[in-house]
Amino acid sequence: MEGMTPLPAQTIEEALELMQDKKLTASDLASACLGNIKRLNPKLNAFITVQDSRARSVASTMIPASTPRATYADVLRGIPIAVKDLFDTAEIRTTVGTKFFADHIPDEDAFVVEKLKAAGAFIIGKTNTHEIALGVTGNNPHFGTARNPRDLTRIPGGSSSGSAIAVATGMALGALGTDTGGSIRIPASLCGVVGFKPTYGRVSLRGVFPLSWNLDHVGPLTRSVKDAALLLQAISSYDALDAASIKMLNGDYLGHLTDDISGKRIAFAVGEYIESADPEVLQAVRGAVKVFESMGCVIEEVGMDWLRDAASANKTMTQADGAAVHRNRLKEHPDWFGDDVRRRLQDGAKTTSTEYALARRTQAELKKRFELFFEAYDLLILPTTPIPAPTIEGHDAVEQAARLTRFTAPFNLAGLPALSIPCGFTSGGLPIGLQIVSRAWGDAKTLNAGYAFEQATEWHTRLPAI
Repeated sequence: MEGMTPLPAQTIEEALELMQDKKLTASDLASACLGNIKRLNPKLNAFITVQDSRARSVASTMIPASTPRATYADVLRGIPIAVKDLFDTAEIRTTVGTKFFADHIPDEDAFVVEKLKAAGAFIIGKTNTHEIALGVTGNNPHFGTARNPRDLTRIPGGSSSGSAIAVATGMALGALGTDTGGSIRIPASLCGVVGFKPTYGRVSLRGVFPLSWNLDHVGPLTRSVKDAALLLQAISSYDALDAASIKMLNGDYLGHLTDDISGKRIAFAVGEYIESADPEVLQAVRGAVKVFESMGCVIEEVGMDWLRDAASANKTMTQADGAAVHRNRLKEHPDWFGDDVRRRLQDGAKTTSTEYALARRTQAELKKRFELFFEAYDLLILPTTPIPAPTIEGHDAVEQAARLTRFTAPFNLAGLPALSIPCGFTSGGLPIGLQIVSRAWGDAKTLNAGYAFEQATEWHTRLPAI
């Protein structure tokens, strides 16, 4: 089978510049992405639904935005975007990765999909996900196993599995995912792309099928930090009809991207909980610390073993909330769920009110602790995942969820902005992700630090050899 064909532009930023200079058309870009989908999707299983004819039709009508882009209205004009199959898309099937919604076709777009279209992007397809987003392997019993483009025997991470694969392999220039315990950042880390979970309440959840009303986040997966900022700029408007949306001033993520980070106070997470990670992962993250030091940042090692309780509380809430969302389906057709998802939902249904109340108390205490923490530090850095991508075979999906969310889940519980960017590779060629976290509403600051690191390194330029 043929491999990935390099796109005429490797990033959204580059594609926009080429289209403005009339060196590239939206149709050319759509055809290149669709060509990669046709060649690679049969073996990677990134997409559940592909919008071939619709994407070509929309792209053919696209006129490049005026130069320079004076407003954010056209910030994504002509860009093909992949959307995780949890987001409602008008007249396009939205399966939630489960048998229950295999033929569901929404009448309306999710709020963020509306925003993407308003910014000039078009949807190229709906990406594969761990069933109902409750898992991190991408092994979907209904729509097939998603595979890591760096090594087809390994998981891509999840639950936004297909979105990460699509971006890594040029099937799309950007993608949307959801993140309840790490589901954007984990696949970004394991596939070697950028994944950003914004502050809770920053991006509307309306029209996105829930896993946990208290922990779900929507965010971008891209090849570069600037592309993530572009997508976030387009989707992060206040939504008065979304219960989770918080009315804040829109962030200027692009305007602050190149701010000087010298003098920033960065906490480097250490301690038993962190240092139980794979030695190659720890080595790569220590290398990232040196990069920040070389840019004039002040680094301090800080014990973070208290993240353990936060990850545990996140698991309790995720499973209990998921059991509440799916209570009728779990009661009427438990056999329709995949084995690992059914086990986790049933465990969630057994959660006592006392256990849930204690998890919520842990959440309140964690938020307060981080408020105080970020009075002393501007940023926190740690690995995204404790291990590189494990093999598809030979592992229990429930155990993998607990293992791979160790370093990501605490920041869902706290609702903090968290970015995963490539910071190295193992000796076997598997990507390693660096996680950068900041205070609530410090989304621009988080992206700024990621951009500075990216400009000082070349890890993000190493594409899969597939």
